[in-house]
Amino acid sequence: MKKALIFILLPLLFSCASQQKADLIVHNALVYTVDDSFSVAEAFAIKDGKIIEVGTSAELLKKYSGEKIDAEGKAVYPGFIDGHAHFYNYGSGLQNADLTGTKSWEDILVKLQDFAKNNKSEWIVGRGWDQNDWKVKEFPDNERLNELFPTTPVILSRVDGHAAIANKAALDLAGIKPGQLVSGGEVETIGGKLTGILVDNAVGLVYSKIPDPNQKQVEESLLDAQKNCFAVGLTTVTDCGIDHRLIPVIDTLQKSDQLKMRIYGMLHDNEANFDYLFKNGAFKSERLNVSSFKVYADGALGSRGARLLQPYSDKPNSSGFLLSDKQHYAEIAQKIADQGFQMNTHAIGDSANREILKVYAKVLKGKNDRRWRIEHAQVIDQADFKLFGENNIIPSVQTTHATSDMYWAGDRLGPDRVKGAYAFKQLLDQNGWIVLGTDFPVEDINPMYTFYAAVVRKDMKGFPAKGYQVENALSREEALRGMTIWAAKGNFEEKEKGSIEKGKFADFVILDEDIMKTNAEKLFNVKVLKTFVNGEGVYSRK
Repeated sequence: MKKALIFILLPLLFSCASQQKADLIVHNALVYTVDDSFSVAEAFAIKDGKIIEVGTSAELLKKYSGEKIDAEGKAVYPGFIDGHAHFYNYGSGLQNADLTGTKSWEDILVKLQDFAKNNKSEWIVGRGWDQNDWKVKEFPDNERLNELFPTTPVILSRVDGHAAIANKAALDLAGIKPGQLVSGGEVETIGGKLTGILVDNAVGLVYSKIPDPNQKQVEESLLDAQKNCFAVGLTTVTDCGIDHRLIPVIDTLQKSDQLKMRIYGMLHDNEANFDYLFKNGAFKSERLNVSSFKVYADGALGSRGARLLQPYSDKPNSSGFLLSDKQHYAEIAQKIADQGFQMNTHAIGDSANREILKVYAKVLKGKNDRRWRIEHAQVIDQADFKLFGENNIIPSVQTTHATSDMYWAGDRLGPDRVKGAYAFKQLLDQNGWIVLGTDFPVEDINPMYTFYAAVVRKDMKGFPAKGYQVENALSREEALRGMTIWAAKGNFEEKEKGSIEKGKFADFVILDEDIMKTNAEKLFNVKVLKTFVNGEGVYSRK
């Protein structure tokens, strides 16, 4: 009997001894690898934070020992990458008054009074209002704001951050006077009185007077943002416009394993940031990459600050404005190129896009792999699309901007010009790939909304019935690539993330529905079940 038992156990012992050790094996899954051939697998094994093999469940369970996750047939994708966001600003904004979704100026005033009861700051700061969502679609004035808060400075940014309203106390602190002229901005004055409305560069006059947050507040902002991002499946964010002083704070939090989010940081284009990066070189760790600059060409379409080739259809005396003179863009483009860094420029209007495309073309001189980007690329003249492909300029777009702006974009641009707006498919065709993001907190952080808007081009009520300019919708595969491997490529990180392949970081998500097959109209309702970074679970839906 003992001999028989030995013969039974020996094969099992030899089998266990021959297995290779893995930290985690994910099996019984529908794994969208998003590799070059967009192959689908059943399982993958992870060791030391990286994927060591992808294959069938039977093969990998036989070959590896270690902790196992049975995905129960659920769809698994590479961790989502937001190709254009404001991660730190979003986190800091969580401490301020949230004005998103407000339906009137009166609605905002009620919210502010509630917020003020528990506000510990010397200022009241808020963000998220959009007059285009109101019955009266005009900028408000600050008269009631002055009455409610006569001594507390208040500034409330529009949803896109390119316009704000401030009360008299805030305007006085900034020394703003009626009729004051601001290059690349506007201080609205009506009847010799300040209305409190500030556009583009004028907004900074007030924000510069707000005291800097302390170290603890900065850390809390980063960690709060991370928590919410993991819950929607984001494992990397591209933070578009940070200060170099944030780099050591992020790095320290990441080294202490508190901040697990991977961040691609673009530095604002100011002299201090140029000096820092030119002197120290790119900063690169497994979780933080700072090797580029964010430049601003113009404002936003919603606040009519975007620079257009022809006047606004609903404001014939204005074409918007560039935020700096043309020489500025030419000079910094050459400076960035000479130092070998990436240049990424915010451009909304067709005039701003043309100007930056021409500046880029002069420096890049045709085909290249510098991956200089235009952030938003929102309104493009039909004659200018080819400049993206001729110079390998990468469009970085936010698909929910189309479905947020579609109600009024035609009013701003007119029926002909609007056809070159939010033209994601036409932009993708220029280089064969495109970067997708949200621009949060301008839009919601949820990448499912990005996917839905890209593919369906409707709002969440199913409007419009046939979709908005559907000739520029993306396929599901293109949309998934845009928020994984192509977003990684836009950051020069496609060899380390963006797909589930051997040797790459084990960043992945498990969803409750398969977004490649589920009902298109329900895509925005798909939920994240689990999020992993480096093979470590960082979020699990209860």
